[in-house]
Amino acid sequence: MKKKTVLAALGGNAILQPKQAATFENQMKNVIESCKFLADLVAKGYRLVITHGNGPQVGNILRQNEEAKDVIPPMSLDVCSAESQGFIGYMIQQALRNELEKIGLEIPVASLVTRVEVSIDDAAFHDPSKPIGGFYTEQEAAKLMIEKNWLVKPDANRGWRRVVPSPKPVRILESDSIMKLLDNGHIVIACGGGGIPVVKDKDGDGVYRGVEAVIDKDLSGCKLAEQIGADLFVILTDVEHVFINYGKENQMALQSVSVGQLAEYVQQGQFSKGSMGPKIEAAISFAKTGGKSIICALEKAAFALQGKSGTVVHSGLAANHQPDVNKGKLIV
Repeated sequence: MKKKTVLAALGGNAILQPKQAATFENQMKNVIESCKFLADLVAKGYRLVITHGNGPQVGNILRQNEEAKDVIPPMSLDVCSAESQGFIGYMIQQALRNELEKIGLEIPVASLVTRVEVSIDDAAFHDPSKPIGGFYTEQEAAKLMIEKNWLVKPDANRGWRRVVPSPKPVRILESDSIMKLLDNGHIVIACGGGGIPVVKDKDGDGVYRGVEAVIDKDLSGCKLAEQIGADLFVILTDVEHVFINYGKENQMALQSVSVGQLAEYVQQGQFSKGSMGPKIEAAISFAKTGGKSIICALEKAAFALQGKSGTVVHSGLAANHQPDVNKGKLIV
C-alpha cells in the first residue's frame, strides 16, 4: 500500500514565539520541539514535505542589510529570501533528523532552495501591500522613498514600513526535484517563506529573474501540494481549530466543513485577512482539487490526521455538524 503524502506548512510560532528574542538558540529550541511532532507523523507512516514561514527572519536579514550598508553592499529581497530558506531549512533538517534517529528511523532529510514563478502581470505589482522589515519614522520613510525608490506606508500606528507586492504563486519550479527526492525516500523541506519569487522575462530568451516581492507561504504550500499530488495539505498553526464568530459569545469551532460552506464564511468576513484569511484561501484551493485540507495546532497534528482534532476542509457537503453562525449552535 502506497504511503500517503502530507504537505505540512509550519506557522511562524514553530520557529519563533511572539516577543521572543530572535537568537539562534531560541529559534533552534522551538524548531526542535516542533520537529518532535513532525517525526511522529513520519513514524505513523506518512511521506512528508515541509514548508515554513520566514517573516521575522527575513525581516531581520533586511535590517542587517540596512545596518551594515556602509560596509557591505545590501542584497535584494529575493536573495534575502534565499538566505532565510537556507538557515531555517538547516535548523529543521538537523532537528528532524535527530528526532527521527531517536525513534530508530534512518530517513534522510533534505532542504531545497526553492523558486516560485509568479506573473509579472499580477495585480499585486501595481498595488504593493505586504509589510516587511523594520519600522521607520515618517521622516526616515520619506528619505527611503527617495533614496531607494521604496514604497513605505504607515502600519497600524506602529510606524512606517516598507511594503512590497505579494503576487499569487503560478508554479513551483523545483517540484520535479522534490518528487524525485520523495520517491527515493527523503523527507523534503521546500518553499520556505513562500519561495523565492521569480518571473520569466517576456522579451529576450525567456530567462527567469528574481523580483522584489513576498509570496504567501500557505498559498505556495497549496500550489506545491497540488503539483506533487499530495493527499493531505496540513496547515500547522497555534490554534486547534478554525473559529467563526471568533471572540464572541457564539464563537464556534469548525470541525468538518465543505468548500462551499467555508466560502460563505469568507464572504461574511469571518476571517482576518492578515492571519487566518490566507490559510482559509489556501485550504479551499487545495480541497477544490479533490484533496483534503486540515488546519490544526502543531501539537495536535497526528490527532488531526486521525480526524480527532483540527478543522477539515473537503470538497463535498459535510455530513454532520454544520454550524449556524447566527445562533452559535451545531446542526446535527
